[in-house]
Amino acid sequence: ASRLDLFEAEADGLAALASSGTIRVPVPVCWGLAGGASYLVLERLDLAGAGRGAEAGRRLAELHRAGGPAFGWRRDNYIGATPQPNNQTPDWIGFWRDRRLGFQLDLAARNGHGRALRHQGDRLLADLGAFIGHQPSPSLLHGDLWGGNLAYLADGSPVIFDPAVYLGDREADLAMTELFGGFGGDFYAAYREAWPLDPGYGTRKTLYNLYHILNHLNLFGSGYLGQARTMIERLLAELR
Repeated sequence: ASRLDLFEAEADGLAALASSGTIRVPVPVCWGLAGGASYLVLERLDLAGAGRGAEAGRRLAELHRAGGPAFGWRRDNYIGATPQPNNQTPDWIGFWRDRRLGFQLDLAARNGHGRALRHQGDRLLADLGAFIGHQPSPSLLHGDLWGGNLAYLADGSPVIFDPAVYLGDREADLAMTELFGGFGGDFYAAYREAWPLDPGYGTRKTLYNLYHILNHLNLFGSGYLGQARTMIERLLAELR
């Protein structure tokens, strides 16, 4: 991928989050090519170390109430440096199977991470519908919401950045906040008060975070292979 396309995708995602009017982001100012180099200029925000976690939870729930008619997005973008295909479809199970887990499993196979992972993954993909029975609506997602992509202004209000935006199950955003930590109990309590989660989230959380662990495997190498296989085994055990 070209650096300029990465920047254009980021600007597009930030603009979408900003237009929802729900949570602060650094607004894109301009981007392009100059002197053979790509650039992206964002609004400057002076960030503080901590802030109102409960407000962040409420505002994320508000963001998730912004949605659309189908899952996916108006353009492909990136999760880290990995391409993220977003062809739109009304079928969430098919979207997660083909555009998320299947895409990453194909990439892992091309990267030489073994037939065992692919075999396990294919078994999981064949029964994906067993995990997703709650019929989510398409919510506007940040898409890469780990603790490093949330900060606070001096007045304590939350800011999010570095998105991988698409319309999907809101639980995918919530799941990633739990993957690496950094979000306090007040954040989750406020989110659930604003929009309670559906039964079965505890299992789907593993299914949704598997996408990010597979992406880490493809970005950073075999140190994530064992974790990916353990997550798939845990999910397959739920089917027995």
